[in-house]
Amino acid sequence: MTIGKNIAFAAFGLMLAAGTARADGITITSWGGTYQDGQRVTYFEPFVAKTGTKVTEETYSGELAKIKAQVDGGDVIWDVVDVDSNMIASGCDEGLFEVLDYSRILDRSKFVDGAATDCAVGTIVVTTVAAYDKTVFPEGPKTVADFFDLQKFPGKRGLWKRPYVNLEWALIADGVAPADVYKLLSTPEGVDRAFAKLDTIKSQIVWWEAGAQPAQLLADKEVAVTSAWSGRIQTAISEEKKPFAVVWDAQALDFNFWAIPRGAKHLDQSYAFIAFASDAEVMATQSKVSAYGPTNKDAMQHIAPEVQATLPTAADHMTNPLVYDAKFWGANGEALTLRFNNWLAK
Repeated sequence: MTIGKNIAFAAFGLMLAAGTARADGITITSWGGTYQDGQRVTYFEPFVAKTGTKVTEETYSGELAKIKAQVDGGDVIWDVVDVDSNMIASGCDEGLFEVLDYSRILDRSKFVDGAATDCAVGTIVVTTVAAYDKTVFPEGPKTVADFFDLQKFPGKRGLWKRPYVNLEWALIADGVAPADVYKLLSTPEGVDRAFAKLDTIKSQIVWWEAGAQPAQLLADKEVAVTSAWSGRIQTAISEEKKPFAVVWDAQALDFNFWAIPRGAKHLDQSYAFIAFASDAEVMATQSKVSAYGPTNKDAMQHIAPEVQATLPTAADHMTNPLVYDAKFWGANGEALTLRFNNWLAK
């Protein structure tokens, strides 16, 4: 269920109107869908109510080129952007984001390891998981190997139309331990092995490109099993009462971050927003709304046990995780994406 615009949103509707931010406000850009709906009621509206700073929302699909064009052109219209770790790995090196002054946000020690970088601060622990419809498979699948097993669990597979996590899961399904994946994927033999495993299900793959699609593909019975971002699936389970289940085996742990494009026009307000969004009690509400893990370590104490059980950071979901390596993808992403696109075209 898409989170509705509540009374607060109505009251501040003009402040959240589309378009370029006013001089005394900020423009925040995120990924749309139920994820941004959750951010609206968790962060944007309460920030407006507390500070009076106007917030203009925009959406994108993670195109770093759009940020680069603004920075290089000297006309930065986005003040705060929700970015993923791949964007940070390359965007920081390219100087596209402000180097953060954590004295204006929160002590870096308050964040989980990896969430406080020089030019971005984590907003959620996000993870890629497999998901299925329990009316189709009452007893599973249970592992990434099952995801690739078309005999035991027949039907179409949904996968993100990018190489990230797909290559890692292919190796894990072929018997490689998560801790060894990137070492092997750094070799030509490992890359060949990953693509060979993907070949075994290629004819059954339905490619998705937006975070809202996997749940819809499952609901429409267009796929039997799909990769997905866990928070999107949990929303479908909790709010829409869909009969879906999550496979936590080899979940790919990662972060989304807040970043300020270099040259943003409203730096003080941007820092104020990120500091507000990093507060433990405020961040805890995000996990209640969108089922992503908090990056502020103190936030968990403000989350009820039954909600904690839906998060990727729950103890029983962390028995065999794949820790996504953005630095690996920063170094190898261009070559592997080229090979992936060539493989798709065959």
